[in-house]
Amino acid sequence: MHTPSNENQYQHSSGNGGCAGGGGWHPAEFPARFPAPSPASPIGGAALPVPGPPAPPFGPGVRAGLRPGPLGGDAREHREVPPDLAHWSGRLDALRAEYDVPGASLAILTGGRIHEVATGVLHRGTGAPVTPASLFQLGSIAKVYTATLVTRLADLGALDLDAAVADLVPEFSAAGSPGADRGITVRQLLSHTGGLPCDFSYDPGRGDDCLARYAAAVGSIAPDRPPGLAISYSGTGYAVLGRLVEVVTGQVWDAALRDRLLDPLGLDHTVTLPEEALCFPVAMGHLAGDGGREPTPVPHWDPTPRSLGPARRVVATAADLVRLARMHLAGGTAPGGARVMSVDAVATMQHRETGVPDQWTVGADGWGLGWTLYDWDGIPGFGHDGVGIGQHAFLRVVPETGVAVALLTNGGRARALCRTLLGELLDTLSGVVLPQAFAPAADPPTVDPAPLVGTYRRAGAVITVTESQGRGRLRYEPDERFLMCSVPRDMDLVPVTDKVFAGPAIGAGTMGEWLPVVFTTLPDGSRCVYLGMRAATRYP
Repeated sequence: MHTPSNENQYQHSSGNGGCAGGGGWHPAEFPARFPAPSPASPIGGAALPVPGPPAPPFGPGVRAGLRPGPLGGDAREHREVPPDLAHWSGRLDALRAEYDVPGASLAILTGGRIHEVATGVLHRGTGAPVTPASLFQLGSIAKVYTATLVTRLADLGALDLDAAVADLVPEFSAAGSPGADRGITVRQLLSHTGGLPCDFSYDPGRGDDCLARYAAAVGSIAPDRPPGLAISYSGTGYAVLGRLVEVVTGQVWDAALRDRLLDPLGLDHTVTLPEEALCFPVAMGHLAGDGGREPTPVPHWDPTPRSLGPARRVVATAADLVRLARMHLAGGTAPGGARVMSVDAVATMQHRETGVPDQWTVGADGWGLGWTLYDWDGIPGFGHDGVGIGQHAFLRVVPETGVAVALLTNGGRARALCRTLLGELLDTLSGVVLPQAFAPAADPPTVDPAPLVGTYRRAGAVITVTESQGRGRLRYEPDERFLMCSVPRDMDLVPVTDKVFAGPAIGAGTMGEWLPVVFTTLPDGSRCVYLGMRAATRYP
C-alpha cells in the first residue's frame, strides 16, 4: 500500500479569473450585496414572457432581495492578496496527515485569481497522486448547480419560481393530503421548504427517462408536512427539479446542465456521469474500518442512481467549483464578460428564504435558493457542503471580499480538516472567524427530557425519544428506501440547552464529533426534532 507523503504536492495560480476586457476583475467592481430586484426591471436586458400566471420571475416573489450593506472593516483589513501558496500547501499537507485524509485538493479565489493546491493520493491502493486536475465527488453541492440552472431558466422567462411544480412537471404528484402537490412551488423545492420527503432513493434505472419515472414515483410517498411550513433538507425535491429542467428545456438534465451552465462558464473539468468521469484522474472514496483503522478504498466508486444526479452527483475539480462561485460573485458574468445570469437572478439565489432551527449541522444561519447562508459575526457568506461515498466537499464564499474557497477530500476526518484549514484561510483572507465544532460543555446543564419524550416520524425514519433516570436517549430507525443512515442507531442525548442536545455523530468523516439533535415547535404548533437538517414530527 502506498503511503502518501508531501512529495505529492502541487501548487498552481491561474490568471484566467478575469472578466470583461481580459484584465481580471476586482470584487470592488461589483456590489458586495446586490439590491432587491424590481418588478419593473428587465431580466437579462429584456422583458420575457412567463408561462402560467402573469407574474415576473424575479418580481414580487423576491420581495426583500439582498440589500447593500457596509463592507466589514475586519474583512478588508485581513485581506491577503495573493495568498502565500507555499504556506497553505504546507498547511494542507500537514493537516491532511493529521486527520488521516488520503488526498485533498484546494482552490482559492482572491483578488480575481484562482490559486490551486493539491496533496496526497487519489487511491491508497494505487498511490496515484492528487493534482489540481483531479476530480472529486461533490455530493450535495450538486444542488447548487441545479438551483443555478433552474434560476437561470426563470431568468430567461422559461418558468416562474412561484408556479406550482405540478403545473410544470406532468408526472409529479405528492401523495397524502389532498392538493398537497398543487401547493408546492419551485421556490419551495429550491429552499427545502416544500414538505417533500428527504432522501427517497428509488432507482428507476439509467435510461434517459429516469427522472420522469422518479418524479412519478414520488407520488407513492406522502409529504412530511404542508408546503412552506418549515425547512427540511430534501434531495427528493432536487430530483424533481431536475425533471423540471428536462420538461422546460427538452433535454435530459445532464445535457441541459452542460449546454446551459457548464460550457458557458468554461467548466471543462466538471461532469455528471461515471463514464465521463473516467476520462479524468478521479478520487476514490475511503472509509475507516472497525476500531478506527486507517481509511481504505471503498468497494464502489459511486452507487448513486442517475435519477439523483440533480441532488447529489456532480464530479469536478476544486478550481471548477470555485469558477462557479466566481460567476455568482461577479453578478452573473462569465470570464470574458458574457452574461450567464442577471444580477437580479444572482441576488434571488442569495436571498434568505427561510431560517434554520438547526444552526449547527452545517453552520447555517438560513437558506436561499440552493445556497446555504452563513452569518459569521456580521460578515455574510454563502456556500454548501457535500458528501459522497467516503468523500467530502466544502465551498465557502465571502461576497464582501470576493473570496471563495473550495476543499475536496476523499476520506478521513474531513470535517475537522475543513474546520481547521478553512478557518485559518478565511480569517487570513477575509477576517471571518468560523464557529467552533459543535459539542456539549464539559459540565452539561441539567435538563429534564420528559417533555421531549415521544415518537417522531418522517418519511424515511422513525425517531423514538425515551427517558431513564433523568437522561434522554434516542433511537433512529431508518426506512431502507431512503438514504442517510441505513441501520438503526441508539444514542444518549447530552444536553446543550433545554431544546438542543448532542449525540455521537454518525457517518464517515465524523469520528469523535457530535451530532446536533434539535427540538422545536413549528408555526402550526406541531413539535418536531431535527437530525441532519431533516425534520421529523411528533405523533400524537
